[in-house]
Amino acid sequence: MKQLFLCSLCFVLCALCSCSPSGTASIQREDLFSLDIGPMEDQIALYNLEGDGRVHHAGLAMRDGFFYITDNNGGKIVRYNSYGDLLFMIYNDETNPAPISLKTIDDSAQATRWAFTYPLQSPGKIAVDSRRHIYVEERLPHDRRSFDAENKALLDSVILHFDADGRFVEYLGQGGQGGNPFPHIVGLYTSVQDEVAVVCRLPTGWSVHWYNSQGEQLFLVQFLNSAIPAPADWSSFPASVDTIIAAPDTRKLYVKVDYYRNVYDESTNIRTGTEPLSSLIWILDVEKGVYENSVEVPFYEYSFSENGRTTNVRLLYSMLGLVRGGGMLLHFPIETGYAVLRMDSTGHGQRRGFINVNPDELWFNHFHLSPEGILSALLVDDWKIQIVWWRMDRFMRDVL
Repeated sequence: MKQLFLCSLCFVLCALCSCSPSGTASIQREDLFSLDIGPMEDQIALYNLEGDGRVHHAGLAMRDGFFYITDNNGGKIVRYNSYGDLLFMIYNDETNPAPISLKTIDDSAQATRWAFTYPLQSPGKIAVDSRRHIYVEERLPHDRRSFDAENKALLDSVILHFDADGRFVEYLGQGGQGGNPFPHIVGLYTSVQDEVAVVCRLPTGWSVHWYNSQGEQLFLVQFLNSAIPAPADWSSFPASVDTIIAAPDTRKLYVKVDYYRNVYDESTNIRTGTEPLSSLIWILDVEKGVYENSVEVPFYEYSFSENGRTTNVRLLYSMLGLVRGGGMLLHFPIETGYAVLRMDSTGHGQRRGFINVNPDELWFNHFHLSPEGILSALLVDDWKIQIVWWRMDRFMRDVL
């Protein structure tokens, strides 16, 4: 499976300069445009302005310099260019007012900014392929959900497929077009040859459904909690799958597994908890069904002093995305943004960096890494949504 989308813009931004306070490389942030929070066509309804106490989901993908955003609360999908111009919208006409600035398909076949209606209920994760076809997670209404007794999982989601103009093509379920709903979807990616991968989480483990561009299922990969990969001498350590992401240019899955060791009280020898042992990213060849190799991820480490004592802390990075050629980007939240780590599929080429996110933007954000290394984000404060990016392509490519 693969992680998503790209930007090829007519202007070039400074990618890598300056230094963060810690001395690691700081990647320059570019604020592109902002959106208001609300129900109108040029707004995103992240929460009701009346205040219901809930923040709703918004998905983000970027391809060829266009930004695709799902509005979970408003029931719509929108596409913007990098200047913040709304180009088209797919919307539920029962939950959205009729667009003013966009033409509907009945108004003009030659419109440059247009809108289509579709009964979207709860759009979530989004992916866009090289044809600019759109794939969107959609939660089903309660009367269309079912329960998988074998896997103890609620089947409640499908993937909607729209063409580059926003016209509905089909929906994907388990097995392909028109199939049964998926269990909880945690990842949606496009991959080589415009293939689509859907990553699902179950009580018994994980499953990955892989389709060709015509919606035919090519592979079903299952990861059981009882069979998590581990080095031979680590088999007794507790382990958990943290993330599964598809490569953007090959039929490979990158599976990040975190391992822990038990901690005991020295005086009583009673187990008091666990601490991180290490993280490995296992690279699975989907066609062959075998792991090619694994790469160890270093810790994010820092120290602090209290009452004259210095404490060293080691924490686990999270995998953020993949780029072409086996590059991996990991991140860890810190007070002023995120520490980032670049690695390749051999474990070499490690590089640490920093991206700035203001503290008031940290309460809700959503990232997307393109196959070329452009990191985009949807950042939210109390009243505004900011679309930004970091030109990390050089950072992902260069090796210190």
